[in-house]
Amino acid sequence: MIARELISDVIPPLSTQDSIQKVLDRMAEFRVDHMPVVENKQLLGLLSEDDLIEVQDYSTAIEANKISLNNTCIYQEQHIYDVIRVFGEKHLSLIPVLDENSNYLGVISVNTMVEFVASITAVKEPGGIIVLEIGNRNNSLAHISQVVESNNAQILSSYIRSFADSTRLEITLKINRYDLSAIIASFIRYDYTVLSTYNDLKAENSKGDRYDQLINYLNI
Repeated sequence: MIARELISDVIPPLSTQDSIQKVLDRMAEFRVDHMPVVENKQLLGLLSEDDLIEVQDYSTAIEANKISLNNTCIYQEQHIYDVIRVFGEKHLSLIPVLDENSNYLGVISVNTMVEFVASITAVKEPGGIIVLEIGNRNNSLAHISQVVESNNAQILSSYIRSFADSTRLEITLKINRYDLSAIIASFIRYDYTVLSTYNDLKAENSKGDRYDQLINYLNI
């Protein structure tokens, strides 16, 4: 997926002639902390709520105030991972999107981004989560998938977390089953380190340690 597929035109841009009060009203209306300022389809930059702290007269236009605009943007053909990276690095509530001629197309809001991430990580799908720790030289997603499928389950999504100055990796698996005990037992047999598990099982002691659940399973 690329950036243009998540563009929203629900949040209209502002012009330099708009008042500071209009800026604040728009931010409140759309529940964002930034607004794009555009003139003749050209992005001038992002205006943030923090930029307006020292403005005393909200009836004045944007252009009448000495405000430095944030020039962060992305291009429509950039991969969605680039969008996620920019959100993480710049801590923005929305990001303007431009075409190849630098014409303004719209914005991607952080709410849209969260919904997209939720969809690709299958968080809305029923099932449980297993977090494994492995060495980066033993990173075999094919074997991990084989272990899960051998227990008549499927991996709905997965992601890997690495650590600076370390060879260890964390792999988070979303599984299409709530009862993970058999899968956990299989991972342990293959010498995987199971860091944690999460599910919605309504056990009698829902706050009990899931390690105890595993031990009970192995002792059957």
